[in-house]
Amino acid sequence: MSERVYLGIDLGAESGRVMAGRFDGTRLQLDELHRFANGPTNIAGTLRWNLVGLWKEILIGLTKAAERYGDSIVSVGVDTWGVDYVLLSKTNEVLGVPYNYRDPRTEGMMNAAFSRVPKAEIFAQSGLQFMEINSLYQLLAMQKEQPDVLALADKFLMIPDYFHWLLCGSRVVEFTNATTSQCFHPTENNWAYDMLNKFELPTEIFPEVVTPGTQLGTLRDCIMKETGLGKIPIVTPPTHDTAAAVAAVPTEHTGNANWAYISSGTWSLIGVEVQDAILTDAALKMNVTNEGGVDGTYRLLKNVMGLWLVQGCKRAYEKQGRVYDYTELTMLAEEAEPFRSLVDPNDHPFLHPNDMTIALQEWCKDHSQPVPETPGQLVRCALESLALKYRNVLEGIQELTGETVEVIHIVGGGSNSDLLNQFTANACGVPVITGPVEATVMGNLLIQARTAGEVESLSEIRKIVRQSTESRRFEPQNSSDWQTAYERFCQLLK
Repeated sequence: MSERVYLGIDLGAESGRVMAGRFDGTRLQLDELHRFANGPTNIAGTLRWNLVGLWKEILIGLTKAAERYGDSIVSVGVDTWGVDYVLLSKTNEVLGVPYNYRDPRTEGMMNAAFSRVPKAEIFAQSGLQFMEINSLYQLLAMQKEQPDVLALADKFLMIPDYFHWLLCGSRVVEFTNATTSQCFHPTENNWAYDMLNKFELPTEIFPEVVTPGTQLGTLRDCIMKETGLGKIPIVTPPTHDTAAAVAAVPTEHTGNANWAYISSGTWSLIGVEVQDAILTDAALKMNVTNEGGVDGTYRLLKNVMGLWLVQGCKRAYEKQGRVYDYTELTMLAEEAEPFRSLVDPNDHPFLHPNDMTIALQEWCKDHSQPVPETPGQLVRCALESLALKYRNVLEGIQELTGETVEVIHIVGGGSNSDLLNQFTANACGVPVITGPVEATVMGNLLIQARTAGEVESLSEIRKIVRQSTESRRFEPQNSSDWQTAYERFCQLLK
């Protein structure tokens, strides 16, 4: 068959891309059409997203797509991070500048929420891990500080759904991102109206929830005119970037929970794919999350702070005029003393510190460990701690599922970090298979291809990924040293 082209708009917390996927029925080849920066903007002491700026860049990418591929383009879809949202008025005006999830206005909102609705009840009605960045606590912060804005809201759209509205006018929320909000009921398969009513949040603003692969409409006439694209369908992929990435994990064991994934980037999301949400007391105690996946599956996982720790160190050194690239930092870490200092990557001081190097040093000092001083010591501390945290999370997830994980697939940008990949195999004691780096956009594009009738199943999607990419394998090493380090790490967590 001749190649058909699918367009994926893939927005991350640090950058965005418009990507083309050329599919011949067997293999998917990617072309990056346009890349652009992203990140929070400080407005009057608050952290916001510049969505207008992102939309301008998206239009540039779509124009390039039209110039290069023309009538070969089948459809387009958007994926982004989770939890953040846009409020639209009845006349489709954006109410305020949307907040970035790291804005500190949600500090203390979880405890305030528990005073109104018990923690166990919130988990039973959402299945989500408790993190102050969740949409629920953002909405409660708005209810407290900006009730006039919330009162004007007619529709709650998550970030990818907002861009789909810009593309075609749809006002719906896609399932996988809805489940990151802590406002969605995983067994009723709809918004958690009972809980939302107890919080006195306006339930009428929550729109219809659609599944991955739904055709939302066709491109607006004004965008066709501006970009040169035809009247192509807008198809919602798994809009949460991790859901899209997991759809493209090249496992041969779809339907089983004996393999784990780590979607590795700014955040590390580690978990397994299950058929139903797990809402037990043990799951609540472990503070795991049940986020939606493709075909009604759930991703039983936990968020770990991820390469945000290393990114923060890099930024801190740049402010000092010391510029390192990630390759240099990794080489320095590789040369540093093993297991000198360890931290809990998920501890609150690392969420949005002014200086990550200072945050790491103070944590080590407060926990009676040698203080990491050099760039190599700091980055090694971060990477070893991440690998040990992965093991800690994985052990808990295996207890919940009753299945033993035999292999870990690492996808996303972090799969390029060979040192972290090897540390992960060492810490967890199972092989690690890495790739593809572009799992998120591949999952986006191949779900669109399935909607177009070119792919039949999730298993086939993963087979296509295996045929289209190369992977690497890391076997566990130095098991006794890592076991000793893990015992010490667990004591630090206590």
